[in-house]
Amino acid sequence: MTEPVTPPLPGGGDWLRLHPATPLLKGGIALIAVIGFVLANVRERLLEMFVGGPDSGDLFDELNRRGHLGWAIAIVVAGLVLGVVAFYLSWRMHTYRINDEAVEVRSGILFRTHRQARLDRIQGIAITRPFIARLFGAARLELSVAGQDAKVQLAYLRGSDVDRLRHDILLLASARRAEEGVAPLVAPNGVAGSADAVGPDSIIGRRVTEFLAPELDPQEASAESVVRISPLRLAGSLLASGGTLFVLVIAIVLIIIAASGREVGFVFLLVPAFIGGAGYYVRKVTRSLRFSIAATPDGVRVGYGLLTTSNDTLPPGRIHAIEVYQPLLWRPFDWWAIRINRAGHASSGSGSQPATTMLPVGTRADVDKVLGLLLPGLASADTRHLIVAGMVSSGPTPGFAVDFVPAPRRGRWLRPFSWRRTGYALAGDAVLLRKGLVWRQLVAVPAARIQSLRIEQGPLSRALDLCTLALDTVAGPVSATLSVLDRAGSITAFDAISRAATAAGALEDGSRGSHAAARGRVGSSDPHPQPPEGER
Repeated sequence: MTEPVTPPLPGGGDWLRLHPATPLLKGGIALIAVIGFVLANVRERLLEMFVGGPDSGDLFDELNRRGHLGWAIAIVVAGLVLGVVAFYLSWRMHTYRINDEAVEVRSGILFRTHRQARLDRIQGIAITRPFIARLFGAARLELSVAGQDAKVQLAYLRGSDVDRLRHDILLLASARRAEEGVAPLVAPNGVAGSADAVGPDSIIGRRVTEFLAPELDPQEASAESVVRISPLRLAGSLLASGGTLFVLVIAIVLIIIAASGREVGFVFLLVPAFIGGAGYYVRKVTRSLRFSIAATPDGVRVGYGLLTTSNDTLPPGRIHAIEVYQPLLWRPFDWWAIRINRAGHASSGSGSQPATTMLPVGTRADVDKVLGLLLPGLASADTRHLIVAGMVSSGPTPGFAVDFVPAPRRGRWLRPFSWRRTGYALAGDAVLLRKGLVWRQLVAVPAARIQSLRIEQGPLSRALDLCTLALDTVAGPVSATLSVLDRAGSITAFDAISRAATAAGALEDGSRGSHAAARGRVGSSDPHPQPPEGER
């Protein structure tokens, strides 16, 4: 059998440059806008500065009449030249390269910086295509690495090449070997491709194709693994949110006050708040449209956005906790949402839509698909009843050998409404926590990702012989804690979960060791075979 070989490094491992439009996209457009604003608002001051008198007509005519036009043009041209030279030097000095150990980025003219993202520390790769950047055929690639403030950003790259570059980086990072060589992504001169330089018609056609193309290429994932959200359901979920209800209550109160004829001057103070709220909903809709999540050869890919598009790829083993939750107003529609904790999470670069949201709103069938993508062990027939019970049931589920361990009846003194839904279960290689009555929650934590376990007991809990069980993972929106549990049962759960976490970690370490040995046999060096930081 032919052993797989290491794919060629993008660009041959040489230092490469970013998209030629990078200086304009990173500050040139804003600088032009600021200069235009300043010139439009300080025209009179400029006249006084250059001609020594009040505004007496057109600026250029006045400068020409006084003989200062040549100097003024020279100053403007010199400023433009200096700006162009500064932007050009910034682009020339901003380079990156990919070797068999890390992705490196060097930048700066006077003060140089050198950032590295080690391949064995990469937790995910996000690609963002801002609206203006899409006009130039550019995109931003961001690598998230385990650790605080450890992100490495490549802004901007050619949009036609950025997906291939992500694939190559993840291929190197996961030590996968292609059966045949992969062609270099970047041209030998260090600039990725030159296909745009084939005439304006081709450029315009390519830009139109990119704008109209689906966010997820159908060839990257099978149709049955893709989960999408309809615009109607997305709009309905926003209208049925608690924020919308609050806005409606405030609006009704203001209408009643206005109809009563009382002083309503304070209403004008709320106008900016209403404008900000409307902007939030607009951004939420535009950034969640075209949402998709699917399994690709590189990992689980999440994409979204209408004008500014973003997609994030999570390699296997980067998810530390999953929460399936349902707000009260979504219950009549049986809608659910999913969010996760992940190590070194890459921001989407588009603001309100965080990279930890795996499903903004979906049906129960969508939840099944997404859980199967995130934790395949939860998609088996043996754990199906536990997922359903964790989402909608209260109390025991008769007829199954494995069920949730419930909270004792005395827990109703501290949780009068939700104590019957409180419980935990061991489902294969994951720990399930069920809680919440008004806001239903089901938390799943992979056993191999548990960093520590805690049992806490306050004065009231001690009096009732209750305690709180906490599973510590990386920071994120998911809280893996469960209160009002029986103290003796929590100690038993503590031991069982500890053994499961130890066994899962040992199995994963053994798999990594075997994989590292295989890498050594094919001639690839791995000087850092220990588990990535933030994953244990």
